[in-house]
Amino acid sequence: MTDTTLDSENGAAPRRPDHDTARDGNPAAPGGGRTVAEAVTADLVARLARGVTAAPGAATARTRAPLTGEVLAELPLSTPDDVEDAYRRARAAQPAWAALPVRRRTAVLLRFHDLLLARQDEALDLVQAETGKARIHAFEEVLAVAGAARHYGRAAAGYLRDRRRGGAIPVLTHTVEARRPKGVVGQISPWNYPLELFAGDALPALAAGNAVVTKPDTQTALTALWARELIVEAGLPADLWQIVVGDGPVVGPAVVDGADYVSFTGSTRTGRDVAQRAAARLVGASLELGGKNAMLVLADADLDRAAEGAVRACFSSAGQLCISIERLLVHRSVADAFLERFTARVRAMRLGGGLAYGADMGSLVSGRQLETTTRHVAEAVEKGATVLAGGRARPDLGPLFHEPTVLDGVEESMAVCTEETFGPVVSVYRFDTEDEAVERANATPYGLNSSVWTRDTRRGRAVAARLRTGTVNVNEAYAAAYGSSGAPMGGMGDSGLGRRHGAEGILRYTEAQTVATQRLLPIAPSLGMDDERFAALLTRSLRAMKALRLR
Repeated sequence: MTDTTLDSENGAAPRRPDHDTARDGNPAAPGGGRTVAEAVTADLVARLARGVTAAPGAATARTRAPLTGEVLAELPLSTPDDVEDAYRRARAAQPAWAALPVRRRTAVLLRFHDLLLARQDEALDLVQAETGKARIHAFEEVLAVAGAARHYGRAAAGYLRDRRRGGAIPVLTHTVEARRPKGVVGQISPWNYPLELFAGDALPALAAGNAVVTKPDTQTALTALWARELIVEAGLPADLWQIVVGDGPVVGPAVVDGADYVSFTGSTRTGRDVAQRAAARLVGASLELGGKNAMLVLADADLDRAAEGAVRACFSSAGQLCISIERLLVHRSVADAFLERFTARVRAMRLGGGLAYGADMGSLVSGRQLETTTRHVAEAVEKGATVLAGGRARPDLGPLFHEPTVLDGVEESMAVCTEETFGPVVSVYRFDTEDEAVERANATPYGLNSSVWTRDTRRGRAVAARLRTGTVNVNEAYAAAYGSSGAPMGGMGDSGLGRRHGAEGILRYTEAQTVATQRLLPIAPSLGMDDERFAALLTRSLRAMKALRLR
């Protein structure tokens, strides 16, 4: 994933690459829906801005709508002193929240679930206005957050309950493993999925009895403030979740330094800094970082289904998705047939920026993302790669639009081969054997997500077992694994540490505590035994426990 430190003023679109490629489609989507100005009113911005922990008279930052370039909001900026104040308030509220029965806490998540679904149009408008993504991709965020709220609303009590463990001496030692909240979780969330990666990670922390201090990216802070407002409406004590806004280098270190546990989603480079800073304080951290994800199309794949899935895999949220596919590995025997189907679908994709359903892809979020995308494409073409579809910026649609792009003939000397583009660009590579495909898929320091397409699902699972990625989707792009809220999701290698979702997604926010109660006799010489007799008795007991297969 790209860095979470994003300039609030989106840069202008750079020049198109200097090469001759036909547009071959990518029509504008039909209009409709409200305009950005109609959806994000001054009154709404002023109301949400009051949720920022910042001193009166604070400096402000201006954000712009990626779809149009117009000014979107002016938000107060927090200082390190404001972050300290946020932690003070959160810490004061946390003990009373932790003392509530788990089901009282999770009832808030279930009410939030219902409010989110009922008022999803508000969320969709804000996500689109701040990120520029198509509405269908904004809806994926609503789905993911609702799924997390429902899952932890129902399952948290089971994850957090006390568990009997084997005692030191059977019958005489009663041992229980309990889970206690960390305290206050410091969260740094990115701009690309401002609802899901903000609320989705905080909900289990809250269910576990923690307070949260979050720094969302300034560009997408309105979405975060709206979600926090909604869960307060659902019954969360307002002081329990504090939001600070500001540049990463200014307030990010203060968020890490005040936390009892850190949750970070962003670039690998920044993630390393966060991990080192947390480790210096002996504080745990979970980090979801970058990826260079591969999709494997095996020789027996359903090519129409695979081509349709590849469109979702590569171009959801204009490729600004940590688990999106940037490398297509296709068996040589079906490569031409697959690419014919895939590129036809890519050329037919509708690009658009209306706050309504209908577009297949929206815009990039910033001038920085557009510059990386155009640079990767231009450099690849200059060094001999071929554009099979797309390849150009589309300033006629908006300042930050770029066509979904398919590149062939990409080699290791090209940046697009190994660096994360985080934009609507995918490179095609052919393979002859499954061993070759697995080797190429794993030939990256990243290990976040992968996708395997085959008619033989047993074969697909066997290939999946050989891939070094935290999630593998068989005959799906990314949604099957990510949407499985009860199963862990995260990365290997340079893609991060820790997992969200499932048991790991909530237990990371807790401390394990063992409470052992000894009955009747001590674990020491007693009843007139001397040390030697005690040692002999314990030796016989150990042998007996092994013979009885006791753990």
